[in-house]
Formats: sequence, structure tokens, C-alpha cells
Amino acid sequence: MIQQATIYISETDRKRLGKLIELVRNGDDRSNLAYVNKLEDELEFAEVVASEDIPPDVVTMRSKVRLKDLDTNEENSYSIVFPTEANFDEGKISVLAPMATALLGSRLGATVEFEAPGRTRRLKVLELIYQPESAGDLNL
Repeated sequence: MIQQATIYISETDRKRLGKLIELVRNGDDRSNLAYVNKLEDELEFAEVVASEDIPPDVVTMRSKVRLKDLDTNEENSYSIVFPTEANFDEGKISVLAPMATALLGSRLGATVEFEAPGRTRRLKVLELIYQPESAGDLNL
């Protein structure tokens, strides 16, 4: 995956994602296990900081980003959410989806790469439309 050297995650998001990982690992539905492993790998290398110390150009949970697919030049906007909030028609992508996992912790201007069905996708973060931490929404 192509990312800047340091990815950031808030303490709050780290705790919530840790609980999500635990729920999936201990649950009966094993279909998301590979995605949980990938998320856990990403979190292992992230720098965990207080929510109020998250840089304003970092993609966090519930951030809304505008992306450009570098292979098709198509642009779309998505929000990264927890699995229970996911709704593709509304542009809400589960953090367990490969795209969201790749984006989490990346920065404005970064290019992320991930495996999608049938191909490797490369997306550039063009705009952070909304980031809860910089908006002062620290308890979402």
C-alpha cells in the first residue's frame, strides 16, 4: 500500500476499532475476518494521538473524503463508518472494506493502493470534506 510514512488515528477511534476487531474475532460470522486482519495490521503501524491532536488533513473514522481513481479518473465522495452504519447508496463505506481500511489514517494528497475484486485500485485523496476532529465533533 502506498501511504505517507506516518498514519494517524485518534485514541477514541483506536479503542472503538479495537472493540470492533474483538467482536468480529469472537463472533460466529467469520466472513469479515480477513478484513479485520488487514485493519489490525494498519492500526499496528498507526501513531495514536488524542482526538484534539489529530492533524486536520488526516482521514479518520466518519471523515468524508473526495477521491480520484487514478486509473479511471473518476471522482467520488465517501464517508468511512462502522459496519452497522454502512450504506453504499449513501456513500457510507464500512471501515472493514478494503478501500476504507486503506484510507483510514492517510492524509490529504496521499495515494492509497488496495486490492479490489478483479484489480488493484489506486485512489488519491483530493479533499477532506469533513473530519469530525477538526469540526469539534469529538464524540461521534
